[in-house]
Amino acid sequence: MASKKREVQLQSVVNSQNLWDEMLLNKGLTVIDVYQAWCGPCKAVQSLFRKLKNELNEDEILHFVVAEADNIVTLQPFRDKCEPVFLFSLNGKIIAKIQGANAPLINRKVITLIDEERKIVAGEMDRPQYVEIPLVDAMDEEYGEVQYESAAEVYNMAIIKPDAVLMRKNIEVREKIAKEGFVIEIQENLILPEEVVREFYTHIADQPDFEEFVFSMTNGLSCVLIVSQEDSEVIQEETLPKTDTEEEPGVLEEPHVRFAPVMIKKKRDSLQDYMDRQHMSDYCDVEDDAVKVSKFIDILFPDFKTMKSTNVQTTLALLHPDICEEEKDDVLNVIHNEGFTILMQRQIILSEEEARTVCKIHENEEYFDNLIGHMTSNHSYVLALRRENGVEYWKTLIGPKTIEEAYASHPQSLCVQFASGNFPTNQFYGSSSKAAAEKEIAHFFPPQSTLALIKPHVTHEKRIHRSSSR
Repeated sequence: MASKKREVQLQSVVNSQNLWDEMLLNKGLTVIDVYQAWCGPCKAVQSLFRKLKNELNEDEILHFVVAEADNIVTLQPFRDKCEPVFLFSLNGKIIAKIQGANAPLINRKVITLIDEERKIVAGEMDRPQYVEIPLVDAMDEEYGEVQYESAAEVYNMAIIKPDAVLMRKNIEVREKIAKEGFVIEIQENLILPEEVVREFYTHIADQPDFEEFVFSMTNGLSCVLIVSQEDSEVIQEETLPKTDTEEEPGVLEEPHVRFAPVMIKKKRDSLQDYMDRQHMSDYCDVEDDAVKVSKFIDILFPDFKTMKSTNVQTTLALLHPDICEEEKDDVLNVIHNEGFTILMQRQIILSEEEARTVCKIHENEEYFDNLIGHMTSNHSYVLALRRENGVEYWKTLIGPKTIEEAYASHPQSLCVQFASGNFPTNQFYGSSSKAAAEKEIAHFFPPQSTLALIKPHVTHEKRIHRSSSR
């Protein structure tokens, strides 16, 4: 009961247009969690809000609100959306919007706006002329649909057949599509339910051996991949003709034509197109229909959508040798306290190529060669970490690339807390993006082949349960 009371005190409830209009009279900054009645407010950020309120609200200029989109006319564009949305109202004007439960971004936005507001009140700076953001733009109104700042991810589902899994083709497929820029959200070896097989392969249901095919697919381990694409466009270099414009006075001659490289954007291949081009379609089948994929995800991976709604991500973290040797246990405690789940971890000695990749941002420094020598002759520690907005959160937590920069801009970062060694560099590394994390985790934690023996008396339901729990 006490817990519920604290939550009400933390975030005021706005569930009507009148209350919304009253809320806009707040002085200072109001952070608004826009939610749907069927799913409720975003609980993932409440601890952050409580921390910010305790630390920043001495002057009563920071307010937190939960607003139910279903009953507020102004919030009509956000109805029937499952991804969290946070609006920032400054003295009654909506000036910013953050899509998704991006805690580090929300934290930075609040701290920046509150700091500005205090300076304005103290007469240290003029009030910026913020432009109120439209909740519906002209194009949205014309077409009657609201487009979010961050478009919803589109997923494909790929099934690698049991015979191919036994030949370890699943490892080959994973490596190739990750290298191409696709993000593997889920990879599971499991025995497929008959209903999934029949619906996934409905296009071949009229073939005479279909029943035999269904039997083989429901009695062996298939590898199921749920795949997204981080960027639908790829930048390619093309050589286009270029004409020299300089010519000697009075001389008429054909202009000299040379070819210069030009960077252009092209639409990336779909997963199916890529499979066809790589000759993997014989043993790997793809479904790209969004409705069907969503249904399959609900059946096979019922927790996936909940995880994605809070933007749970996996990232690669690396502790440099000095940290690995002297401070590893303390760092692991920090990792746990920051809400990360450690999925995998191992101690390794980096190859020269790996060290150059990890330390690439320092390659123009005089100490680079010595740093590489240090990294390749001592143990480092690599981890696969998961938490909400994990990639960006870990990068923010470890701080910038050098100790000097960290002291100036991120004094609370791990770079400062664990500053040590003979180099002026950050002793921690993190993946730069979800796609990079996918590739790096696959590299440092390569998937192992699995041999499963299914006893004759084990039921079909038990097979699914046991294989899914691995």
